[in-house]
Amino acid sequence: MTASTGAKRCLIRPSAPADLSTITAIYGWNVENGTGTFELEAPSLAEMTRRREDVLGKGLPWLVAEREGRVVGYAYANPFRPRPAYRFFLEDSVYLAPEAQGHGIGRLLLAELIARCEALGARQMVAVIGDSANAGSIGLHRALGFAPVGTMRSAGWKFGRWLDVVIMQRTLGEGDGSAPREYAA
Repeated sequence: MTASTGAKRCLIRPSAPADLSTITAIYGWNVENGTGTFELEAPSLAEMTRRREDVLGKGLPWLVAEREGRVVGYAYANPFRPRPAYRFFLEDSVYLAPEAQGHGIGRLLLAELIARCEALGARQMVAVIGDSANAGSIGLHRALGFAPVGTMRSAGWKFGRWLDVVIMQRTLGEGDGSAPREYAA
């Protein structure tokens, strides 16, 4: 998927192993500077490689946003919990490089992620958003059809303060209107 973002063009595509060092750096920046993730230490390249392989091994998408030949963000989906009954209920994750924030790139990534998850037969998507003051992520999800379903107060301690977790949910495809088919992974 290619779309224009202002004067710049942005390509949304499946991630590749060559993207992992940049993905690791983007996530590391978000761990060290943001409250959207409650991790306290940035994971290594090996750990991010393992995480990506786990997602892809389940037949789920891990996408990147590329602008001017450089990866500036990524998004992926994973089952909300590991128990098999959750396999049609996916959690999204979207992370951007600091210079890519506020330019519509997150929206492109999440829209493509939703489309690919619907095509797989997933029926619900949940966003588990760190920090109730995370207006960017809350707004992004709201713009793409997610509705708030709850807030877990003071769920995490990061940067010397308590942080809430906002839960938002969106129906995918037929939702609960029919029995699901298994993934064609």
